[in-house]
Amino acid sequence: MTEDTLTPEPPAAPTAATAAGTAPATAPEPPGSPAPHARSALEAARRRTLALTDCLPDDELLAQHSPLMSPLVWDLAHIGNQEDIWLVRAAGGLPALRADLDPHYDAFRTPRADRPALPLLPPGPARRYLADVRERALDVLASAPPGEDFLFRMVAQHEQQHDETMLATHQLRRGRAVLDAPAPRPAPAGADRLPREVLVPGGPFTMGVDAADDPWALDNERPAHTVHIAPFWLDTVPVTNAAYQDFIADGGYDDPRWWHPDGWFHRQRAQLTAPAFWRRDGGLWLRRRFGHAEPVPPDEPVCHVSWYEADAYARWAGRRLPTEAEWEKAARHDPATGRSLRHPWGDTPPGPEHANLGQRHLQPAPAGSYPQGAAPCGARQLLGDVWEWTADDFGPHPGFAAHPYREYSEVFFGTSYKVLRGGSFGTDPVACRGTFRNWDFPVRRQIFAGFRTCRDTGAGR
Repeated sequence: MTEDTLTPEPPAAPTAATAAGTAPATAPEPPGSPAPHARSALEAARRRTLALTDCLPDDELLAQHSPLMSPLVWDLAHIGNQEDIWLVRAAGGLPALRADLDPHYDAFRTPRADRPALPLLPPGPARRYLADVRERALDVLASAPPGEDFLFRMVAQHEQQHDETMLATHQLRRGRAVLDAPAPRPAPAGADRLPREVLVPGGPFTMGVDAADDPWALDNERPAHTVHIAPFWLDTVPVTNAAYQDFIADGGYDDPRWWHPDGWFHRQRAQLTAPAFWRRDGGLWLRRRFGHAEPVPPDEPVCHVSWYEADAYARWAGRRLPTEAEWEKAARHDPATGRSLRHPWGDTPPGPEHANLGQRHLQPAPAGSYPQGAAPCGARQLLGDVWEWTADDFGPHPGFAAHPYREYSEVFFGTSYKVLRGGSFGTDPVACRGTFRNWDFPVRRQIFAGFRTCRDTGAGR
């Protein structure tokens, strides 16, 4: 989702960040578990927030590295401001720590490109504000009745969403590399022999989830409802860099037949010729990744492509993007039991054997990785690695009710935003599950987004 989704209506360490270990997996607990797990989620998010900001000098925190993004110091204090509003004031009924900051950190009031002109807290005061708010919030949480900690869960997810946004800002910034992490393992044996596509059976399935069944679910994931899907064929793995290079080599960026009319206009105006951060060096494609220049790995899922590029590739390949419902059925439906699972592999929390999540790595894993995380239909890597564009605009599930306020999701419904599903290598497990819905403008490429394609059962390959 856009990170600017938690601003409410007016309210009544180290010098180099190491990705591995800064964002330990925070496994959501089953329904009815007590508040301490919300605390661990908040603490994990804070460790990651500080690791992503303490690694840079003050001038880089204050700088705007792209007009698409806020200065990192804005994100830092915005996280504290939202925690002040929702946990100190709304949940705790306590006076604001700094109500005067509300206008400056209201994401709806000031576009990202204009935020450097705001009277922002400098890095030192922003960190102190963050710590002071957290101390009060944890006092409130300590006295919260069991089952009454939804706001704490929401705020923990919000901070992790901003952490992923800040990770995207790190990708956009120029200068020396300050993030590090081990590379993902090579693809497991047999990954190169996986079928091109898997059959997702037709019939009804339960899409979405009820709050009673998943206490971490946000309002746009609710309620559970039955959807009927025709059978279809889905790519076993996300589209790879090698496959996408075939599209480029075949003139895919130069042929308007494959492009949505708005996408073709944008491609021409923005002079798109390849995914973001790619450049050609003779016969070799190179990319810039968190300050490093390197050859584009052919077997990784393609990343940093817009919805328009994903849609054009799918048309060129004689296929299409899956609908959001098709994606969720592939990821969650277990034909053997008729149940919709929390994750593709089942209801157990994500582990490193299941998916590339939590910033353990700073790139997608090779296509075909994580066989233990496969869905019942056989598709792999539906969670983690890259967000996956779907065909649909962002809208409500039938029976949707805004909670805790309209600005979290409802104001984004309509034709302006396209839905992404599945999370990326930069998404924390606390903010990733089979029902989690992300959304962004179809032109956006700075996000860690890729895609997979599908076809109807009667269509050719």
